[in-house]
Amino acid sequence: MIEIIDKLVLYFQYPFVRYAVIVGVLISLCSSLLGVTLVLKRYSFIGHGLSHVAFGTMAVATAMKLTSRLLLVLPVTAICAVLLLRSGQNAKVKGDAAIAMVSVGALAIGYLIMNLYAKSSNISADVCSTLFGSTSILTLTKTEVWACIVMSIIVIAVFLLFYNKIFSVTFDEDFAAATGTRAKLYNLIFALVLAVIVVLAMNLVGALLISALVVFPAISAMRVYKSFKSVTICSVIVSVACASLGILLSILAGTPVGSTIVAVDIAGFLVFYAINVIMTRGSVK
Repeated sequence: MIEIIDKLVLYFQYPFVRYAVIVGVLISLCSSLLGVTLVLKRYSFIGHGLSHVAFGTMAVATAMKLTSRLLLVLPVTAICAVLLLRSGQNAKVKGDAAIAMVSVGALAIGYLIMNLYAKSSNISADVCSTLFGSTSILTLTKTEVWACIVMSIIVIAVFLLFYNKIFSVTFDEDFAAATGTRAKLYNLIFALVLAVIVVLAMNLVGALLISALVVFPAISAMRVYKSFKSVTICSVIVSVACASLGILLSILAGTPVGSTIVAVDIAGFLVFYAINVIMTRGSVK
């Protein structure tokens, strides 16, 4: 145990490790804030679809040789987020079908473009690192860290500022609209914030694992707590703890960052599930 602590102390002397932990904590915090709302609105899979959109757009940006891929990836992901959230209501193609179409289509197009305009001969490695996460989070620059901090502050501020509106729209959007709440406006804000989180999270866990970062903390907290506020707070704590532990374990063991974080999230869910079983049996007795 002492050797592990000494090893961690040694690693934290390097800026790239500190940057990785800071970014990981911020992204997991932001993801968990919106995760509760997505689960309750039955849009758990939308993060998965948007991550594929971001992957496809990133491939296009690479083919176009853009200096900053974020300038293309973020707007396109935001537009798709708005369209997918609206598709669940008054659209000919309903939410789940729309998400499936966009998800598969964007992934296929992205992979096709990466093959046509490959920068390196090792396409499989490039695709694998983009989809499942890579060591890119350990090579973050100070500028990228500050960009993540600024965008995370915006996400947290928006959530706190519009907390009551998000709460009302989450549980009964029609009633919220009938009482004067501009439900469409808050859905738009929610979609834009979700797009920012998805783009940020791609550096941490990769395109295919973003849904886990959004959903697992929320469903873990729901095993024990019932109120929206309690579930949200617990989800944030669980998400930050799992992300921090996952990053540290990946550094110590040399495992992929994204997969390690998701594995810790799964373990956290099992713990909360066990607590729920114990509480249920206790209440029956």
